[in-house]
Amino acid sequence: MSGPYVIRGSVSLPEAELLWRFSRSSGPGGQHVNTSDSQVELRFDLAGTQSLPPVWKERALERLAGRLVGGFVSVRASEHRSQWRNRETAAVRLAALLAEATAPPPRARRPTRIPRGLNERRLREKKQRADTKRGRSGRDWH
Repeated sequence: MSGPYVIRGSVSLPEAELLWRFSRSSGPGGQHVNTSDSQVELRFDLAGTQSLPPVWKERALERLAGRLVGGFVSVRASEHRSQWRNRETAAVRLAALLAEATAPPPRARRPTRIPRGLNERRLREKKQRADTKRGRSGRDWH
């Protein structure tokens, strides 16, 4: 791998807690695919890790509950011919997934009032439009 993969701030994926598994890929590579284990599955023990702050860990466990299998989150990569590039892709994908899952919730929207002039103008234009359309009906024609 090309170094620590930063989740956010000073927190990064610890190399010691990453579990790698390699298998034959169905992706690009022609006959090469039949002879090399280029598909990568990267697993991370989210439930048992000590490298994430407790608040982040709790948030990630809640948001990724549907993806967890026994407390582990896993990511697969098989787009590239080389195992090394698939390892890079999987690690980046896992870091991005954890960054999204540990992000703080968005700030609550503060409700604002519609300016009175804006509302009055909207109603005035609406009334003009209605008058225009009413004028098109052929009721008063003799």
